[in-house]
Amino acid sequence: MSRPQGLKPPRAILFDWDNTLVDTWPTIVECYRDTFTALGHTPWTAQEVKDRAHGSLRDAFPALFGVRAGEAEKVFYETFFRIHLERLTPLPGAEELLARCNDLGCYVAVVSNKVGDNLRAELAHLGWQRWIKRAVGARDCVRDKPAPDPIYKALDGTGIAPDETVWMVGDTPADLKCAHAAGCLPVLVGGAEELTGLLLDHPPRLRARNCNHLVALL
Repeated sequence: MSRPQGLKPPRAILFDWDNTLVDTWPTIVECYRDTFTALGHTPWTAQEVKDRAHGSLRDAFPALFGVRAGEAEKVFYETFFRIHLERLTPLPGAEELLARCNDLGCYVAVVSNKVGDNLRAELAHLGWQRWIKRAVGARDCVRDKPAPDPIYKALDGTGIAPDETVWMVGDTPADLKCAHAAGCLPVLVGGAEELTGLLLDHPPRLRARNCNHLVALL
């Protein structure tokens, strides 16, 4: 997809975190595997995790584990805290993308369904605070993505209102739904072909293959 003609330059770019800027699928898959196993469920395959694990745990786990949701979350985070920083890997072109956004004078923030404190720990681990001004994660707002609340919090105090000059960039339908709900420009980066049918209700205005392609669209 090329950049639509007449599209205004972005004033702000809000990025999803997991698998938009950093590769965390191996960590997420292992956390889900250990959780399902501990609670006596058949673990999802890696592909099933990629297809289904798009919401915050506080939204997803009650439906998956019922009254044992709290127990499941405890197991998940036991694995997560053991491995998440040592395995954290920037996606190719992510640093160049963030630097380019800053060169263009864009306000840059992260809007993620990773718990806020864990998100900010990963951001600090990579030293990316020089590019990213604010990081809003799960439980930082009353509602998580796909509700628009995290976008509003990310923009609070900036003087920038949600419109098509605010890009919400992510790799899942939840990111696009969040962008539509807030009135921002929805941008899909990556995303498997099987997502196509899920995008009809909340389609992207821009679609990039990866971080490097998004640099070219900018």
